[in-house]
Amino acid sequence: MDPRIREHAEVIANHSVDLQEGDNVVVDAHPIAEDLVVALHEVIGDRGANPVTVSQRTGERQRRAFLRAADEDFDTPEHELALIRNTDVYIAIRASDNVTQTSDVDPETQAAYQQAHRPILEERLSKRWCLTQYPAPANAQLAEMSTEGYENFVWDAVNKDWEEQREHQENMVEIMDPAEEIRIKSGDTTDVTMSIAGNPTLNDHGEHNLPGGEVFTAPQPDSVEGEVLFDMPLYHQGREITDVYLEFEGGEVVDHSAAKNEEVLTEVLNTDDGARRLGELGIGMNRDIDQFTYNMLFDEKMGDTVHMAVGRAYDDTVGEGNEANDSAVHVDMIVDMSEDSVIEVDGEVVQRDGTFRFEDGFEQ
Repeated sequence: MDPRIREHAEVIANHSVDLQEGDNVVVDAHPIAEDLVVALHEVIGDRGANPVTVSQRTGERQRRAFLRAADEDFDTPEHELALIRNTDVYIAIRASDNVTQTSDVDPETQAAYQQAHRPILEERLSKRWCLTQYPAPANAQLAEMSTEGYENFVWDAVNKDWEEQREHQENMVEIMDPAEEIRIKSGDTTDVTMSIAGNPTLNDHGEHNLPGGEVFTAPQPDSVEGEVLFDMPLYHQGREITDVYLEFEGGEVVDHSAAKNEEVLTEVLNTDDGARRLGELGIGMNRDIDQFTYNMLFDEKMGDTVHMAVGRAYDDTVGEGNEANDSAVHVDMIVDMSEDSVIEVDGEVVQRDGTFRFEDGFEQ
């Protein structure tokens, strides 16, 4: 086994989920990630915790088979919910042998399935949890990289000094945390403002998401005004969506389009009322993630990007007394901020063309 896999498992256990003796642990992984699952079981056994492995990650053949055979009248599976309720730690490992496995599942069916599983998602998010990536060949192919090159990319981004990364990102937390309003402007296609007043800014340094590398908060749901062109593509439900355009009035998406697979975007926005509002604003800050790989877990952390998510706001990013956007979905989309772009916080430029004001090379 590549020693970096065991290092990856140790980072998950020690840094991300603080694994303790007696913990009940669910490891949710595609079978292609077996080496990392085995390494995790070694660590779990050494700590005196109790593992169970399931295979529910998106893209699996069995999920496709079930969704294509079922109707859209889904109920929340109580046995799966009971498992998560009795779990202390939930570890999800992304990996795929076919990244487009669910591309021929109807988007309405996918949305109905997500809605029925919402209580399970809520329960998972109340636990100590971590989402990470195993460098499978299909993910390397999607990133247009060799398998070895992708392995190096993933483990360079994951097995790093997370305390140093935390300190770097804390500079931006200190700027955003007391702020009232943020403006994101990029070229002639993106100019959007939103209030973050009273909502805390969190420092993602590899705990829930591994790799980490962003600071993020929740906009006030009714405050978002303007338009955004998300010029980096995303994969959702096994489909590539490109050039997503959203126009906001009073916090709500009033117009939308996409150059490719617009119908998938439409189904996301029609999931529920909250799916037409923003639940997250994130600023990418991980300089070790230096190329786009069609993987949101990495791409949204790139240092010259901003991402916004329609749908659910994370509870920890909503201040006491503030409204939390509520939805069964949370779909991130990315804006390239490397050229002709600024981030303004309360009217002051804090990033220009991807460079933060606390980094060398910043021009006021």
